[in-house]
Amino acid sequence: MLFEELIQEHYNSKEYPALAALTEEWNETRPFEGLKVLVATPIFRNTLVQYEALLAGGAELYVGRTVEGTTVPSDPEIVELLQESDISVLSPEMVLDMEQEDEFMDLILDCAGQFSACHPKIGFVELTKTGVSYYEDVDFPVFIADSGIIKHIETSLGTGDGFFRGLVQAGHSDFEGKKLLVFGSGKVGCGIALHGVKNGCHVVTVTDQSHRNQSNDFILTLESNGVKVVDKNDIPSVITEIQSADFLVTATGVRNALSSEELQAALSNSKTVLANMGVEDEFSDDFPEERVLNKKLPLNFSLEEPTHLKYIDASLALHAALGERLVLERDGVIDAEDENSKGLRIPPAEIEQKLLSITMQDGLIGAEIAQLMGLQA
Repeated sequence: MLFEELIQEHYNSKEYPALAALTEEWNETRPFEGLKVLVATPIFRNTLVQYEALLAGGAELYVGRTVEGTTVPSDPEIVELLQESDISVLSPEMVLDMEQEDEFMDLILDCAGQFSACHPKIGFVELTKTGVSYYEDVDFPVFIADSGIIKHIETSLGTGDGFFRGLVQAGHSDFEGKKLLVFGSGKVGCGIALHGVKNGCHVVTVTDQSHRNQSNDFILTLESNGVKVVDKNDIPSVITEIQSADFLVTATGVRNALSSEELQAALSNSKTVLANMGVEDEFSDDFPEERVLNKKLPLNFSLEEPTHLKYIDASLALHAALGERLVLERDGVIDAEDENSKGLRIPPAEIEQKLLSITMQDGLIGAEIAQLMGLQA
């Protein structure tokens, strides 16, 4: 297989049980035979495992990449490796140019809506919640991988781990007793906060307290783990927390979330170590990028491996498996769950349960996942 030697050199097979299972299955079933499949996940060494599974399934593989400096970064060495392996690395503009020549992708496995303006023959799978807004009006079936339970593994466990590895790489390794201020209480923010607790930090989360009664709320989980929760609308309290924080990280998922005049002044006058873990720039366009670690890009993307493969394996497997589901529906092998198969769709429960079971039984993080699910119960 194309990248097998490099993958085996760097990873234990127990770090990617879900993708390994798909690779073995798809070697036999070849669901993507003859199909043009574009994958737009961030291009790093660990995503080679996802490419390998799709190639095993017979895909004519293309890799999507936006220009440098955007919010979905890549490793130039891996980009070069792909090109040397005769795998085309395409921008959205290049795909649209291909469409002008009547050459269309069959499937697009997107990330953050980068390729939402394109027109695949079968449909899209979007990896992130950030990309949902780009797909609300498209006339294609669009599975949203982040709508299910699998993404909790990556965002609640993997990004917390990646954030602290990013801090260590930036020269900050003493966390015991330090104050960590987290903006956002979603999956990413909660994961960072809980990882901060494990590292001995005094953790404070700034969030919208009106979300307390929503079914996907993490506030009770944070409070039960000793995290202080401050309402984002209580500006004087938020400013006080900024002034006394050792580390501050944004994870709201909202562009310019900290752009108010009061917060900008507090940030500018503080000596707090600042970082972003959202896809968008949450500090505001005018806030100097040199003041924020990794120039306001997600801190974990400063690492050779932004999220350890053991945490992202199930998400990448779901991303690919939902592509297979679209093919099977197109071919009439499986009926769509909804009468209107177009528009935004959540992952079918049986696919998630299959991948989750494999990950817990055959991978390295079964105990961590069980603890995570217990916290959310």
